[in-house]
Amino acid sequence: MSFKALAVGEILWDLLPSGKQLGGAPANFAYHAHALGAEARVVSRVGGDAQGREILDRLRALSLPTDGIGVDGSAPTGTVSVKLAADGQPRFTIHENVAWDRIVADKTSLAFAAQADVVCFGSLAQRSEPSRSSVRELVAATAAAALRVFDINLRQHFYSRDVVEESLRLANVLKLNDAELPVLAAMFGLGGGVRDQLAALAQRFALRTVALTRGARGSLLLAGDAWSEHSGLTVKVADSIGAGDAFTAALALGLLSGRQLDDINRHANEVAAYVCSQPGATPILPQSLREPMK
Repeated sequence: MSFKALAVGEILWDLLPSGKQLGGAPANFAYHAHALGAEARVVSRVGGDAQGREILDRLRALSLPTDGIGVDGSAPTGTVSVKLAADGQPRFTIHENVAWDRIVADKTSLAFAAQADVVCFGSLAQRSEPSRSSVRELVAATAAAALRVFDINLRQHFYSRDVVEESLRLANVLKLNDAELPVLAAMFGLGGGVRDQLAALAQRFALRTVALTRGARGSLLLAGDAWSEHSGLTVKVADSIGAGDAFTAALALGLLSGRQLDDINRHANEVAAYVCSQPGATPILPQSLREPMK
C-alpha cells in the first residue's frame, strides 16, 4: 500500500526566460511524491481561464488527480515571473490577487486530508484570506499520526510572524533553507550556532524533525536527538527551481518509511541534485532515484 500525500497551497505557472513551467511548491511536492511512489494530490485553485485549463491538463498528464483543484470564475490563474541569476538561483516576482488566494476547504478536500499520511504546506498560500484559513483547516484535519510538513518557503514580503508561528504550532516537521534560518532566528530570538537554532526550534514547537537545506553544501537533519549531515553533490546546475520541493518529498516519504536518517538525507540530496541538473521543477526522475518508499 502506498502512502497518501497531500499538498495544500499555490499552483501556478513559473514564467521563465525559456518559457512557462508548472510551479508552486505544493504542486512540485505532489509531483515528486507521486514519482517516488506515493498516491499524491494537490488542493489549490486556478482561474477559469486558458492558463487554468492548461494546469489541469498538465496535472492529468503527470498522472495527478485534479479533483482537489477548484476553478475560480473571477480571479486569474497564478503566475510568477522568474529571472535566473548566473548561479542558476531563481529570483521571483509573485503576482497577487489570483485564484490560489481563494482556496476552499470543501468536504472533498477535507476528506483527502483525513486520509493523508503526510500533508505539506507553506507560508505563501497563507498570505491572504480565505486561503489562510483554508490551509490551516486542511492541515488540522489530518490524523494525529500524520506528518504535517511545514516547508516554510519565505517569499518576498508574503509572510508574518503570526503566519510562521501558527504554522509551526500546526506542524510536526519543519523544512527550511539556510537563507530562511536567520530570519527565524531573528524572529524568535534564537542564539548560538546553526545546530543550536535548529534544536531550539524543534524543542519550542515540539517538532519531530527539522531539515535545513544548504544548496550545493547539502543538508542537516535533526530528528529527536539524532543528527544527520550531508555535504551535498556536485552537478551542473540548469536551475534550482523545485529542488527544495523534491528534497521535501523524499524526506517525507523516507520518514514515513522508517528509514535511517542518514539514508533519508542521502536520498533526498540525490533527488534534489538531479532536479537541479534539469530545467524546470518537475523533470522525470530516473528509475535509480525511485527507491522503494513503502
